[in-house]
Amino acid sequence: MKPRRVTLIDLGLDAGFDASMTFVQSVLQNVNAGWSDPLIEIEFIRSRDPLTITAALTTPTDVLQVMAHGDHSEAPTFVSSDLMTEVTLAHLADQMLESKYGIAAPVVIADGCKTGVGVWQRAIRDCLQGPITYVGTTRLLYWHESTVFCSAFYGSLTRNKGSVGTRRSRAWMPPPGRSRHTS
Repeated sequence: MKPRRVTLIDLGLDAGFDASMTFVQSVLQNVNAGWSDPLIEIEFIRSRDPLTITAALTTPTDVLQVMAHGDHSEAPTFVSSDLMTEVTLAHLADQMLESKYGIAAPVVIADGCKTGVGVWQRAIRDCLQGPITYVGTTRLLYWHESTVFCSAFYGSLTRNKGSVGTRRSRAWMPPPGRSRHTS
């Protein structure tokens, strides 16, 4: 079974984002616990360098999660907490047109405030290499809410994905208080 690749990009660059990303990485690493081969490969990028950010966004992956402040007052933009790093989707789309590469992930989590509103959805279309499932928010979001969402999301994504047993046995959940492996 080929491991799923999850790419985590932290553009928020502050303590709250760092705590959230550390927690998400821990959740994903726990999925690999007890397996000789990992079920998930985790790529974590925390950078201000525009070329590194563009490369991370366009590298093929199964899930792409970008964590930053979301702003759309002038144009849909990922912004760091100190306002030193900004990635506008229009600029990203222009770069991707030049290079012929777009966001290459079937699932994109835009983990920032108000990234699920229409202006973001329309702007992200110009940055894509193919069809995606897009997850964003329609309101202000704090890092601890994001952490809870991501824990549930990745838990659901990876639930019972091991290669042991049949599909039916991997999907079966024991009643509360009973072990999955009974004698």
